[in-house]
Amino acid sequence: MSPLLNWNDIDLVVFDVDGTLYDQRRLRLAMLRRLLAATWRTRSLDTLQTLRTFRHVREALGDRPEADFMRLQYARTAAQHRKTEDEVRALTHEWMERQPLPFLAACRYPHLDALFAGLRGAGKQIAVFSDYPATDKLAALGLQASPVVCATDPDIARLKPDPFGLLEILRRTGMAAQRTLMVGDRFDRDALAASQAGVRALIRSARPHPGHATFRAYDDPVFQPMLARAASTAAA
Repeated sequence: MSPLLNWNDIDLVVFDVDGTLYDQRRLRLAMLRRLLAATWRTRSLDTLQTLRTFRHVREALGDRPEADFMRLQYARTAAQHRKTEDEVRALTHEWMERQPLPFLAACRYPHLDALFAGLRGAGKQIAVFSDYPATDKLAALGLQASPVVCATDPDIARLKPDPFGLLEILRRTGMAAQRTLMVGDRFDRDALAASQAGVRALIRSARPHPGHATFRAYDDPVFQPMLARAASTAAA
């Protein structure tokens, strides 16, 4: 568990999206059922296999960064499946960005709406830093943040743990790194990017970590001051 933060020391809270704001396993199970139905209709595993390859390629590009990752993620996937880059781009957009949207609200973690309200009531700014396009996902989740910065933005074009996107958020908001908190779900991506930007991190994890502050759920003690503020505001 995380030691309690002094929220007076925090002006900006930057959230990751996938796995941080919603239950990614639950969403993937819902999408797997839809993918299996499509597989049955087409009598082909091609879509399922292409998406799996794309995820592996993205992970590898995060582990070993290369210039022009936005093209390489499609090119390397296409090369393994005898597709064009445009075909892979269309496939991943459909199944990883568009199709999941109707399921997101049901997968959102509890207490996030109250936490966001409490943060805003306390004068904290809320931003998002994601490896995947996030604007439509936030709308589907019923959450608002600004700025929203993604690895796929043309002026970012770098995957976590590269801190460039987080540094861009600091630049846009004018906030100091030492007064910023990054909330994520991966030690090797979110926590490392935060560390390289000089930002403290708070990572959602079922188990504590010896080197990082962690939490299990959004009603953990670390968030209670912000939840209490939201409750008092709603009761007023």
